[in-house]
Amino acid sequence: MRARVLTVVLAFALLAVAGFAGPLLTLTAVQRTGQLVAARSADLDRFATLAEQAARSGDFGTLDAEVERYTALYGEAVVVVDARRAPVVETGGMRASDPAVARLVDAALRSQLRYPEGTVRPWSRADVLLSRPVGTGTRVSGAVVLRASVRAAADDVALRWALVLAGAGVFAGACVLLARRATQWVVRPLHRLDRAVGTLAAGLPPERGVRAGGPPELRQVVEGFNRMADTVTTALAQQRRLVADTSHQLRNPLAALRLRIDSLQGRLPESAGRTYAGVTSELERMERLLDDLMTLADAEHRAGELAVTRRQGGGCEARAVIEAQVEVWRPVAEEAGVSLVCVPGEGAVVCSGDELAQVVDILVDNAIKYGGGLVEVGCGVVGAEVVVEVRDDGAGLSEAELACAGGRFWRAERHRGVRGSGLGLAIAERLVAGHGGRIEFVAGEPRGLVVRVVLPVRGSGAG
Repeated sequence: MRARVLTVVLAFALLAVAGFAGPLLTLTAVQRTGQLVAARSADLDRFATLAEQAARSGDFGTLDAEVERYTALYGEAVVVVDARRAPVVETGGMRASDPAVARLVDAALRSQLRYPEGTVRPWSRADVLLSRPVGTGTRVSGAVVLRASVRAAADDVALRWALVLAGAGVFAGACVLLARRATQWVVRPLHRLDRAVGTLAAGLPPERGVRAGGPPELRQVVEGFNRMADTVTTALAQQRRLVADTSHQLRNPLAALRLRIDSLQGRLPESAGRTYAGVTSELERMERLLDDLMTLADAEHRAGELAVTRRQGGGCEARAVIEAQVEVWRPVAEEAGVSLVCVPGEGAVVCSGDELAQVVDILVDNAIKYGGGLVEVGCGVVGAEVVVEVRDDGAGLSEAELACAGGRFWRAERHRGVRGSGLGLAIAERLVAGHGGRIEFVAGEPRGLVVRVVLPVRGSGAG
């Protein structure tokens, strides 16, 4: 936002600078050109007067001396001719027979004044020619042509332009500084508000609220957000305390209940064995459910923290973690009659080894429980992502079931009797999402289910 505001403000500032600098540069060039023409016109008038006096008296000595002195002093050539176009005075290497000079002489003898066209610029270097008739009206007795140098005038124009551009640069710099200050004043509170919104959205309390600043309308928005953040933070804190208190309060009764049930095992008749087994099974399910709920809460908190702080651990090599977890689960798979295979692969991911191991444990556990006789675990790099894939050859899931997979407490109808709480994939999804990744569920070919964990490559800057 700041870049867009600065772009608009600076565009208006540059237009304003160009609006006054452009005409001012043109005006200074025109003014200096007028001064040059006026000065040389005065010299032409003086030479024309001396030439007219010399024509009347027949004495051209004064005219010759003045023209020679002028050329020696200023380095500008002068040509004076009579009414028959015969040269009277020629200095500075300029001759009356030169084509350009001859054209000006013809014009002057017709009582036409000729001044240079165009405006002197800093890069102008070519000399200009000016002419004036000697005498007036129908009594033209000759012509004067002067070749004037524009170098001094061009240098003056360059100096004036430099001063104008320097002033424009100072003004533009002041506009830039003012625009930066103004945008900082407006945007800085928005940046703080954006960070606080992200923190709150991740389920974390904003640090000491957002400081009000900027325009009055923005301060009102910030104050309203702070009030809302206080309310939401209080509700989140109460929710976390409720989960923690519930977990603490439930663990003790469950532990006491298990002790009492275990103490009854030897005193129950054989006819109560089935009932006893059902009670212990339900008790175990409640304990697993409680543990999974606490794990899910921790995963959500961790994911929210990562989403805000963007703090990533040192990362880990996915292959080493997968191989280690496959060895851990191999006895369980063999007991269940499942062949667990580790497919070689490479890839360094952004999450820690413990987190990746927890995700792999969940996926492998599900594949052993719900899959067929073969489970393959591997990984590979695809672009800037690492894909950890767990594939089984079981019955798989239908399209409708694939859309629901990963939801909390969701289980396929045919798997209702299998041990588990239905929170494992939800826990894995939160852990992966905290690092900017995702979990995909794809039907296997020709059968089975493929679960892919997609994580950014370590060092890619993602997440």
